[in-house]
Amino acid sequence: MMYGGYGMGGGGFLMMGIMAALIVVPFWKILPRNGIPNWVALFAIFPPVALIFLWVVAFKDQNNSGGGKS
Repeated sequence: MMYGGYGMGGGGFLMMGIMAALIVVPFWKILPRNGIPNWVALFAIFPPVALIFLWVVAFKDQNNSGGGKS
């Protein structure tokens, strides 16, 4: 049964938004470096998709053609 008939309430939606931002923002920065458009990071709010993204990034072959350490 819903609490007070209003579901989660205003504070719950705020916390959900903060948690979604904490998940999406890092993926928004990391995915373009691996050739994936950054708008795809919005799907990272779903835990199975975030796990798939982590596997893709971890096992992607990267060229270090920009110099730096190899």
